[in-house]
Amino acid sequence: MIEKNIYQKLKSACEEAGYVKKGEKKAGMPFNPLLADDVKKVAMESLLKNGLYPVCNYTTEIKENFLMINCDMKIVNVDKPNEFIEINGSSGFGKLDKYGTGNGMTYAQKYAFLSALNLKTGIKDEDGYEAEPFKKIVKDKTFENGHKVNYPKDEPEEEKKIQTKQTTEQMANEWIDILKNAAKDSKTLGQFENNLIPLRKEFLSELQTIWEDLIQQQRIEDSYISLQKQINNRK
Repeated sequence: MIEKNIYQKLKSACEEAGYVKKGEKKAGMPFNPLLADDVKKVAMESLLKNGLYPVCNYTTEIKENFLMINCDMKIVNVDKPNEFIEINGSSGFGKLDKYGTGNGMTYAQKYAFLSALNLKTGIKDEDGYEAEPFKKIVKDKTFENGHKVNYPKDEPEEEKKIQTKQTTEQMANEWIDILKNAAKDSKTLGQFENNLIPLRKEFLSELQTIWEDLIQQQRIEDSYISLQKQINNRK
């Protein structure tokens, strides 16, 4: 039997891994979360079966109000340990508290596994949701073939007003206020969830942006759990 090299083994692992099923929606999420434990389970089963073992090296950068954890993963050929493939560049974020480092490491490792095996998630990506097509730009030429030509312009002459873009923190604050207002009018957890359904649709674009920020994601989840407890205590 011909022994596979590390690239052939990784190819087999990728083909056998299949996909990772996303978890259930929670904490006001507009879409299903991709859980780190589920990604790790699928990836490790496939890698080990093909004689590969991942080793991660983490570096930490302390910012003003958060941690950034970088993960460099080395996938080693167990049969020939001098053979390895490096998966670099995955990163995660965490709060400046006792959970921050662990949260950042977990997030960074999850995306290293996804990158290494090109794992599919089984649900259509939310990126580009209801994206608008690019507008065709018509050049305004002054002369063509020696004659002055006036072309119609796509945009009006007057300057457009520049809208100030909200930060993810501002969006998160607004969504937390929405959660609080929905909780006020809810006597049960079921009613709370029903009240959130139309609100999630209305706030979908902002929620998709917020969920790229782990710190704001954690703030929302903490608020959501706290509100659930308050509703339960009313009984």
